[in-house]
Amino acid sequence: MEPDPIKVGAHIHRLRKRRQLTQVQLGELLHISFQAVSKWERGETLPDVSLLPRLAQVLETTIDNILMGGEREMEKKRLEEFTRMATIAQMREGVECLERMGQLLGKDSFFYLGAVGGVDLKMNTEFEKTMANPNLREIMFAEAAIQAIQNGAYIAPEDIQSGFKSAHWAEVVMEYAKKYGIC
Repeated sequence: MEPDPIKVGAHIHRLRKRRQLTQVQLGELLHISFQAVSKWERGETLPDVSLLPRLAQVLETTIDNILMGGEREMEKKRLEEFTRMATIAQMREGVECLERMGQLLGKDSFFYLGAVGGVDLKMNTEFEKTMANPNLREIMFAEAAIQAIQNGAYIAPEDIQSGFKSAHWAEVVMEYAKKYGIC
């Protein structure tokens, strides 16, 4: 499949904006003129093949992602890139399992204290207080989703958009999904 210069250019523009770079700054990082970047983004030309590895690095994506204009050839190929499938419901369930551990084993159990103590230490939080507050609870679910994405899980964008009570946390998780190539 031949790269579509218009789609490639629009995608380079989106990626550049996401990185908060100007055309001049991107050009400087690639040792080319801002006019060349402008021509890419307008779909007049495609980046030279020799620039693609550095362009992908600067834009925090892959060469394939650039040349496909941000689209994937096949859903199967996209899913093969990830280590596992996950849902926001699973993220909620996973975090809530810690709560259930306290109920089932007792809050004085070494298993519970160790698990919650580890979460408190790594996340600089107090798990029990966080879970008691509905707003903070939502943040915990978002953090679980972000961690899963960073560790190679695929969470469908539609699930992210609909899986949170707060649109803000859905947006935050979507940013990570974009950064890690989910959408």
